[in-house]
Amino acid sequence: MSPAPDWSVSYDVGSPAALQALAVGLAQHLRAGDLLVLSGELGAGKTTFTQGLGRGLAVEGRIISPTFVLVRQHRSRSGLPGLVHVDAYRLESAAAVDDLDLEATLDANVTVIEWGAGRVEHLAGSWLRVDITRPLGGTGPGGPGAGPVTDFDDDGEDEVRTVTLSGAGPRWRGGPPALALD
Repeated sequence: MSPAPDWSVSYDVGSPAALQALAVGLAQHLRAGDLLVLSGELGAGKTTFTQGLGRGLAVEGRIISPTFVLVRQHRSRSGLPGLVHVDAYRLESAAAVDDLDLEATLDANVTVIEWGAGRVEHLAGSWLRVDITRPLGGTGPGGPGAGPVTDFDDDGEDEVRTVTLSGAGPRWRGGPPALALD
């Protein structure tokens, strides 16, 4: 059983750039061995957030969704930890997560797992959960009733996302990192 969060803090962001900027700021507070569990519906911005983390950690390679390969590893170009980016969407259990052998890379990297809530917290004694939500009620391209909008719009009027960070375990007992929003 994973520990309950010790704290939570929320930030509102209005664009992909603002979401990435928040992640760049968070990256400055991360260290090797940190486990981040990202949650949010399809199109909420989980990979966009991870791109910001990658930029903040100065990692090599382009950050793209690991949906089909499950795990992508990015080495750091500086003395910062690397980034292991995991998509657990198609994994059905904690045992399936264990089969990925993430413990082999956990201590030397920041590990980000999309769709891992409830299945990956056992990998580390501490974890940081990142929930990305958006207001419900928008409509998709098919008009009213076609379903909610899940992507940042291209019309310059992006939906506000709420990013909630929740820290659990000894690593995060000191409270949330101080992040400045532009």
